[in-house]
Amino acid sequence: MIPIAGGAGRHALAALPPLSLYVHVPWCVRKCPYCDFNSHEAKGGIPEDTYVEALIADLESALPQVWGRPVVSVFFGGGTPSLLSGAAVDRLLAAFRARLPLAPDAEITLEANPGTAEAEKFAAFREAGVNRLSIGIQSFDDAKLAALGRIHAADEARRAIDFAQRHFERINLDLMYALPRQTLAEAQRDIQAAIAFGTTHVSAYHLTLEPNTAFHHSPPPVPDDDVAADMQQAVEEALAGAGFEHYETSAFAKPGARCRHNLNYWTFGDYLGIGAGAHAKISFPDRIVRESRRRHPSEYLHAADRRLEEREVTSAELPFEFMMNALRLTEGVETRLFEERTGISLAAVQAPLLAAQREGLLSVDARRLAPTAKGRRFLNRLLGFFLA
Repeated sequence: MIPIAGGAGRHALAALPPLSLYVHVPWCVRKCPYCDFNSHEAKGGIPEDTYVEALIADLESALPQVWGRPVVSVFFGGGTPSLLSGAAVDRLLAAFRARLPLAPDAEITLEANPGTAEAEKFAAFREAGVNRLSIGIQSFDDAKLAALGRIHAADEARRAIDFAQRHFERINLDLMYALPRQTLAEAQRDIQAAIAFGTTHVSAYHLTLEPNTAFHHSPPPVPDDDVAADMQQAVEEALAGAGFEHYETSAFAKPGARCRHNLNYWTFGDYLGIGAGAHAKISFPDRIVRESRRRHPSEYLHAADRRLEEREVTSAELPFEFMMNALRLTEGVETRLFEERTGISLAAVQAPLLAAQREGLLSVDARRLAPTAKGRRFLNRLLGFFLA
């Protein structure tokens, strides 16, 4: 155990963490039965011009909180951001650059679905300045896609990846396993199909039946825990064999291709969130503030103040908030980051650190704290030690 000295009180941050920008696009063609994100069916199209204007106004209202701070990454999430036109994305990125010091090498990611109409926009997105595309494949099996309520077929997914590779060097493929009636062999075929495309990043998620979703109310027949664990192991082994680094709970990347935007989240960096239902975490020297925007698109569009809530994160909450992010990383984080990003001495959490070590869930030394293999498997148990 690293020897820890010092008091437990919070002090002012010596330097502010890196800042990212998240842009939420809340519409989808159809709501998937497993989705618990803030997404709404786009009936009759989306009010693109009005929403772009609202996003720019939202950013302008938040500028005093982040004035002069460089932005290291931009992420268009949803919903389905690829419902936007290339012209809309171009207008937004131009507005961001005019109002924020966007780093010259900023990572700019846009989430896309594999539908043919959206795939045709990929060239326009790249021309607008997007340099990383994240495609929601989920499966290459038509029966599994139908069970998930996806609107694309496996052939459309393959065509979308081929088309994306003409315009983007950095592409993430989102996949899911433990799908309704999925066998281990089917999960293995999915991951091998993804690997065969030669992209640099794969996100592989265990299907979970989240509250307030159609699947939670009417659960489909999914593999039991033992079979799901075998699928997870098979996915991890296949990706490792193909040269991917398992750097976060569900994220795998070729060397040099890790998602910088998400890494900023996981290392407790700051992010400004604009758009319906977006969240933000903004650090100041003497406090850390969390914000949320109004969730429903129509309410967000027409509200005089688009912020729904703003609250200061208490000192008692900060250890859990930091660990909830940092311990998702397979390699953990440098020990110094805890104090740098929270303003709290590591002495304040000596008791939970020792308890987690005793259970074999956490490794801590003078330079790094990281979950053990057991800690990654029982992450909720590990995080529970740091609850206020």
